[in-house]
Amino acid sequence: MYRTILRRFACRSYILIGPRFTSACALALLASSVAPAQQATSLPAPRPKLIVTIAVDQLSGDLFDEYRPHFTGGLARLAQGVVFPRGYQSHAATETCPGHSTILTGSRPSRTGIIANSYFDLSTARADKAIYCAEDETQPGSSSENYVASPVHLKVPTLGDRMKRANPAARVVSVAGKDRAAIMMGGPTADQTWWWGGKSFVSYKGIAETPLVAQVNAGIAKLIGQDRPPMELPDYCAPKAIAIDVGNGKSVGAGQFARAAGDLRAFNISPEKDASTLVLAAALIESLGLGKQTQTDSIAIGLSATDHVGHTYGTEGGEMCLQLSAVDRELGAFFDRLDKSGIDYAVVLTADHGGHDMPERNRAHGAPDAQRVDAALLPVTLNQRLSAQLGLPAPLLYADGPFGDFYVSRALTPDQRAKVQAAAVSMIRAHPQVQAVFTAQDLAATPSPSGPPENWSLAQIARASFFPGRSGDFLVLLKPRVTPIADGSRGSVATHGSPWDYDRRVPILFWRKGITPFEQPLGVETVDIMPTLAAQIGLAVPKGEIDGRCLDLDVTAGDSCAGQ
Repeated sequence: MYRTILRRFACRSYILIGPRFTSACALALLASSVAPAQQATSLPAPRPKLIVTIAVDQLSGDLFDEYRPHFTGGLARLAQGVVFPRGYQSHAATETCPGHSTILTGSRPSRTGIIANSYFDLSTARADKAIYCAEDETQPGSSSENYVASPVHLKVPTLGDRMKRANPAARVVSVAGKDRAAIMMGGPTADQTWWWGGKSFVSYKGIAETPLVAQVNAGIAKLIGQDRPPMELPDYCAPKAIAIDVGNGKSVGAGQFARAAGDLRAFNISPEKDASTLVLAAALIESLGLGKQTQTDSIAIGLSATDHVGHTYGTEGGEMCLQLSAVDRELGAFFDRLDKSGIDYAVVLTADHGGHDMPERNRAHGAPDAQRVDAALLPVTLNQRLSAQLGLPAPLLYADGPFGDFYVSRALTPDQRAKVQAAAVSMIRAHPQVQAVFTAQDLAATPSPSGPPENWSLAQIARASFFPGRSGDFLVLLKPRVTPIADGSRGSVATHGSPWDYDRRVPILFWRKGITPFEQPLGVETVDIMPTLAAQIGLAVPKGEIDGRCLDLDVTAGDSCAGQ
C-alpha cells in the first residue's frame, strides 16, 4: 500500500511536467537501492558540477542514530559517505530560521543576524512589534500575519551568493517546504527561490510561477484533491505505533497520515509535502540543466515535513517512524534520478535543529522528570505579575514564549525599564524550571566561542545567538527536559529551541560518487559545511569572514581543504 500511495503521487505530479521526463512514474518506481561503497583512494579530483544541499527540518542526531539501521534508500547512501554524526547547530536558539541561516553561510546567528524565527523591534509601528526573520517589514502591506517574504535580514552571503560573485554564470536555486528555509539557504542573489505557500509553491512578491512550476503545482493540486488512505506501517515502526494521551481526549502516536480529499493541513503534516518538494527540485534541475554546463551550479533543498510531524505528533511515535522511512525512500529515488542524468554532483545533508519528544511519552519511556512548562513563565502571566508588583501598565515585556529573548517596553522611562528588567530577571531566575538568564550586557561581554561545540558553556552557546541591536534585553534558558508548551492538548505537543544537545546535535553527511567513506564521531558545526563545499569547488573564502572551518574529506595524505 505504501508503494502504491507513492506511485499515485509521482504519477499525478511528474506526468504534467513535460516530455523531458520520459517516465511519468519514474521517481516513485525507481528502486530505493543503496549505491555500493566505492573503492576510491581519495576525494575525486575534478570539481563537482552540481552542489546539492539538503536540510531535513528537525532531523536530530538522536533520530538519525535511532533509525540509521533501518535506512535502505537515500539516507543509507549518504551514510556510506563521510559521516559526522555529532554535527552541532551550536547556538542557543535552535529554531528553523537561525539553523538554516548557518548551513550555507558558514556563520553563526551572531553573525548572520538571524537570531530566531521572529524577534521584536519595539520601535516599529506594529501593535505586536513582531518581525519575522524572512520578511521585509518596510514593504507596504507587510504585517506579522501577512508578511512580504525577503532575505533582507540575512547579514552575510550564502555559498550561492559567493558562487555568483565569483562566476555570474553559476546558477543557484533554492526550494523548500518553508519560506525561511528556502530564503536562508538560497540568499538574495539566487536565480530561483520557491517554497510551499499553503496551496502551491510560490516565490517572492512580484515573481509569477514559471510554466514548469505551474505544471508541478497542478500535479500537486490533483494529488491533494484525492483522498489518501492510511500509509502502510513498516514492521520496525509497529512497536512505536502506540496512542499516548495528551489531554482533553487528544492522543498521538498511532497515526498513519490518512487524509480526506482537499485537506491541505493534513498534506502539510505528512511525507507528501517532502515528496512534492523533491519533485519540484528534480524538475528544476532537469529543466534548467543544472550541472550540465562548464561552471558549478547549486541547489538547496529544504525538506520541512519532519518538523511538522515532530511538532504535531512528537518524535518517538509511529508517525515519525513513517515520516523518516518516507524521507529515506524519496531521497533514494531522487538520487537515482540524478545518477541517471549523468551529472557529477556532490551532496551534503544536515538539519536546521534537532528536537525532543513530548513529556507524556518521555515519562512513559523512563524519563520521569520530563515536564511541560509552568504557565507562570508565559509572557502574559509574567506581564500580569510584574504590572501588579510595580504598578506599571502592561505590556512591560515582549516575548514569543516562556524562553528565548525577552524585550523590555520602550514606552517606559530609563529608570522604569531598569526596574522592570531587574524584577523580571529576579522573578524568572527564581523559578525551578529555569536554568539560566543572561542579560544583553552579560552576552556582549562573553567572547565568541571556539573549540569543540559540545564543550561550550551555556553562556558561550547563548553568545553564538547574540546579535546586538536585534537580540533581547535578556535571554531565558529552561532546564533540560522542560517542553516550552504549557498545554499539549491544543496545537503542538512537542518542540525544540533549547540549548541542550537533543536540540543542538544534528547529522552532517557528505557524499559524492567515488568518495572514500569514513566516520568522525567528534563534534563539528553546521557552519563548517559552507567552507567545506567551497573548497570542493575551488572557491576561496577570506579568513575572518565566517565562523566555520573547512573539514578535510580526503582520507589520504592529501587535503581537500588545501587553498582555504
